Amino acid sequence: MPPVRKCRFVFSEPRCRSFFPGEEQETCSAPVVITVEELEAVRLCDLEHLSQCEASGRMGISRGTFQRVLYSARFNIASALVNGREIRIEGGSYRVGGNKRCGCKKYCRALKKLSGAGVEDESGGTGKENKR
Repeated sequence: MPPVRKCRFVFSEPRCRSFFPGEEQETCSAPVVITVEELEAVRLCDLEHLSQCEASGRMGISRGTFQRVLYSARFNIASALVNGREIRIEGGSYRVGGNKRCGCKKYCRALKKLSGAGVEDESGGTGKENKR
């Protein structure tokens, strides 16, 4: 049985979900897809200049997992830029809002129960996880 994925926190939903090269593209080139948590990793490290340790803490994941997510995102973005392909931001398993966990799985399950009732958590959201 695969291990259970930890909650991955992102600051907010992306405002723009796709980016296109400036020129007309052939229809045969498939778009490059990055997940919302990959975008968040790039935002934290490359835009906010946080260390991987600080950024992984904000996302609520280990530094090793954060590094894998970041390297995957950077590879996909570079591939799209070099090859002139569309970038789409979609999918992933994440939760919008601040990292308000106590560090145990019990708290995460409590937020899931609250989200079913539509009650807001401390971050102001409903605590719903986005799985796409």
